[in-house]
Amino acid sequence: MNRPSAVPPPRVHELAWSDTRGHRSRLLHTFRHLLLVCALVMAPEAQAAWPERPIRIVVGFTPGGTADSVARLLAASMGPRLGQTMVVENRAGANGNIATEHVQRSAPDGYTLFFTSIGHAVNPSLYKEARYDPVKDFTPIGQVLSAPNVLVVPANSPFQSVRDLVSHARAHPGKLDFASSGGGASVHLSGELFKQMTGIYMVHIPYKGTGSLMPDLLSGTVSMAFPNLPSALPFINNGKLRALGVTTARRSVSAPQIPTLAEAGVPGYDMGTWYGLIGPAGMPPEIVRRINQELRAVLQDPAVRTRLASQGVDPVTGSPEEFADFIRRETVAWATLLKRVKVDLN
Repeated sequence: MNRPSAVPPPRVHELAWSDTRGHRSRLLHTFRHLLLVCALVMAPEAQAAWPERPIRIVVGFTPGGTADSVARLLAASMGPRLGQTMVVENRAGANGNIATEHVQRSAPDGYTLFFTSIGHAVNPSLYKEARYDPVKDFTPIGQVLSAPNVLVVPANSPFQSVRDLVSHARAHPGKLDFASSGGGASVHLSGELFKQMTGIYMVHIPYKGTGSLMPDLLSGTVSMAFPNLPSALPFINNGKLRALGVTTARRSVSAPQIPTLAEAGVPGYDMGTWYGLIGPAGMPPEIVRRINQELRAVLQDPAVRTRLASQGVDPVTGSPEEFADFIRRETVAWATLLKRVKVDLN
């Protein structure tokens, strides 16, 4: 009968090697623990040093529009408070999706911020390629402002009121057009909602930004547009554009003489736009709080508020948590609305 061979006892050098490995493992564990402790201790000092270099504010639209002008005002006002230069970088295209993806991929170190708009909440419901979560994939910092859009026609237009325009459109289907700053932008969606609620058909003509469409609107090459009030207000005030109605349920404080579209003949029409500051997901809370603190201080500055009001926008202040909740509600609301409104992005 074969017996299993006895297992020989370990040799002396094997015992020594085993003990050494255990000792090295304990040393490595202790070293990692010390590194973690040091990182926790030094983290506040590292974050307290922020910012150590210029900060970029990315804008998803071309220069000349509301987003660009307000972002530059914020950069000029917040930079000195933060002790660093703030630079505005325009990355236009795809209704802000190009800029959104760029910021999404950026390091969450507080040096790349995104001055975003209503499109941030709308795009996931409009574009298949917009595969991002408006809240989870970004760090909300704070809402900056809200503003209505405004239905305007050239000064030489025959339309004196919304009722004039709607009557003509019904009598001549497809003969009117409206310009927008790009497919899916609030300027475009305002027109689509107007079409649906009045039962008329108009041809959509997308441009690459508000700055691009304005010359054709002023000259009468296009019939009308629904630009942000801040972009249109200077031309309304100097008589080059005629305002027929703002898109929000209430009149604008900056232009109380302009009726709402609901008052002008489209009952129930209510749509506004907004802008805010966000960053990549995972930004350090201390940096988020610092930016939010300086943002709120700037928006409470009487000089800044006066400038914003003169442009037709209303400053909005709040916490990062409040802005996150706001974006979440906007995303749900637009997803619901866009199921009813057929939007052609071609």
